[in-house]
Amino acid sequence: MLDTETSAALLTPQRPSLQPRALLRELFDTAVASVSASHCLPPHLPQPPKGRTVVIGAGKAAAAMAQAVEAHWQGELSGLVVTRYGHGADCKRIEVVEAAHPVPDEAGARAAQRMVELVQGLTADDLVLCLISGGGSALLAAPAPGISLADKQAVNKALLRSGASIGEMNCVRKHLSALKGGRLALHCAPARVETLLISDIPGDDPTLIASGPTLPDATTCADALAVIAKYGIDVPANVRAHLESGAGETPKPGDARFEGHRSATLATAQQSLEAAAARARELGFEAHILSDCIEGEARDVALVHAAIARQIAQHGQPFSKPCVLLSGGETTVTVRGKGRGGRNAEFLLSLAVALDALPGVHAIACDTDGIDGSEDNAGALLTPDTLTRAAARGLSARAHLENNDGYGFFAGVDDLIVTEPTRTNVNDFRAILIV
Repeated sequence: MLDTETSAALLTPQRPSLQPRALLRELFDTAVASVSASHCLPPHLPQPPKGRTVVIGAGKAAAAMAQAVEAHWQGELSGLVVTRYGHGADCKRIEVVEAAHPVPDEAGARAAQRMVELVQGLTADDLVLCLISGGGSALLAAPAPGISLADKQAVNKALLRSGASIGEMNCVRKHLSALKGGRLALHCAPARVETLLISDIPGDDPTLIASGPTLPDATTCADALAVIAKYGIDVPANVRAHLESGAGETPKPGDARFEGHRSATLATAQQSLEAAAARARELGFEAHILSDCIEGEARDVALVHAAIARQIAQHGQPFSKPCVLLSGGETTVTVRGKGRGGRNAEFLLSLAVALDALPGVHAIACDTDGIDGSEDNAGALLTPDTLTRAAARGLSARAHLENNDGYGFFAGVDDLIVTEPTRTNVNDFRAILIV
């Protein structure tokens, strides 16, 4: 069995002293830097309008995006964005409000109302620059008439525990909101709306990012009801009545009220994976991107990754080692246990069980926003000796997986990765090093 030191000896001659865990962390850091707002936003800024420019926005990257706008905008500027607690940035002309994620709170509701007030009374000569990134669905909390914030919180919590995909969750959220699914753009009329997006959605559909507050929506109330039925979610009676009556219907593609508006996606999971692949090749490794849009149960996705890694390690197929496998997307976790842990920790825990200490295989799985689910870590690292070290401390990988306790397991072997908020968000980053 190869230990960490022996594996390191097989690493690139360009960086012979670089340990596997340091290499994997470098690939993650490279991926995050490539999709930072300061890097990707400035080339997409529109020309200043004849009239006013009002900036609004929501998401985990919203404050960093606002900061980048301020640094590069020529002319008058004002506005307000809302981001997650701890994800703020030092802005001078655009106010930054922090609120709760993934379950909305009163701070987000107040920020949403103030945003609507800011865009009232604009003219056709004015520009609304909307900065949207993942997390905006919870942060831009504006319940539809007849639905309370408590109702939305209850539905949101149930969706998060159900195993529903991000697209399914956002379908429901759109139809319970006064602003999502294009409704925020309607409040900006007659001003032109330009939306800049950092995508956390597998497939990068802009109408799903933060539930598309400024873009028309093709989904329906019937679709939202189908999601609720699929996952057996018990919603309040007034929520069900709202959807069944069609009162929550959203403006659709082709609606003339969106004419002249524009949107641009600035950063995606694919960009982050390509940056990491380029860095791996610079260090002497072949790098292979499996997919930028993997969805499904984190523990099941791990089984597929484990099978590919094992085939490479034992048979040199479909790729030769040493190499790095990269993937992104957004997995889900159906919560059945009572442990702590986000989807990336769950992925790695399942990977550890499936690989069963396979020599020469190291892995990292992190959320690019620096927060794995609702914990304080971005993700974790896995090495060939993880299970051995865990057993020496009385930790069972299988038991922790059964309890959805990836955080507890990797904390117990000192392999959590803590970055603090990165202020960007293109979802999961996974890299498996096979040497």
